Amino acid sequence: MAGLREDIVWLEKLAPLLADLPENVRNMWHYGVTEMINNAIDHSEGTMLTVHFERTALDVEIWINDDGEGIFYRIQRLAKLYDAREAILELAKGKFTTDPANHSGEGIFFTSRAFDSFVIMSRTLNFSHMAEQGDWLIDGDRDIPGTRVLLKLDNDSQRTLNSVYAQFSEPDEFTFSKTIVPVRLARHEGEKLVSRSQAKRLVSRFEKFKTVVLDFTGVEEIGQAFADEIFRVFASSHPEVELNPLHATTEVQQMIVRALAVK
Repeated sequence: MAGLREDIVWLEKLAPLLADLPENVRNMWHYGVTEMINNAIDHSEGTMLTVHFERTALDVEIWINDDGEGIFYRIQRLAKLYDAREAILELAKGKFTTDPANHSGEGIFFTSRAFDSFVIMSRTLNFSHMAEQGDWLIDGDRDIPGTRVLLKLDNDSQRTLNSVYAQFSEPDEFTFSKTIVPVRLARHEGEKLVSRSQAKRLVSRFEKFKTVVLDFTGVEEIGQAFADEIFRVFASSHPEVELNPLHATTEVQQMIVRALAVK
């Protein structure tokens, strides 16, 4: 990939194929494609990049593939994480990068929210974000080398980049100050969320945000220590961070109330 530039790939290969789409849709494609290709160029350490384009009357689908180390495993190695699945949790939070001098860590987060379908596949792990459905970690049956990214968007989408940014910023501010974290990504396969170590894994880097929405979709219950570490210990030491639970079951709510009641 030596000498490859994402802006040239966009201008010469992809922009002409999308020229007749609405401006807001073209803008999202421009943003998402260039961000994902740049990630491959700067981080994958691969030698080859391929882009697959498919358009129908309803939508466009673009696949970006590299033959590098694999995104989740590269993050695991560089960030010294125990499991590659933890890399998916960090990407879902946002503001995560292994190269802070050159990257903000916002590209994958906002790209995943801009598109109707966003999927990253690497080896046997798949991470996806579907509009209105949230984040999912899936152990796949196929072993996919390198990293494969899928972007899909309706041709008549009403979404705009500004509307995506606005969801995660404070009113009248333009900073990335709010995130939505799928709590279920904090558990490894077969685990229940009961321990302080799991909670610490979840709240890592929460202090970078003003507001953290904890989405408990798919989590039926949590343990006392897990709840206490988040809603009492972390909250007490970081009063500037607002923690908002979302989609919590009655059992989860009870544990949160119990943690808040401890003085």
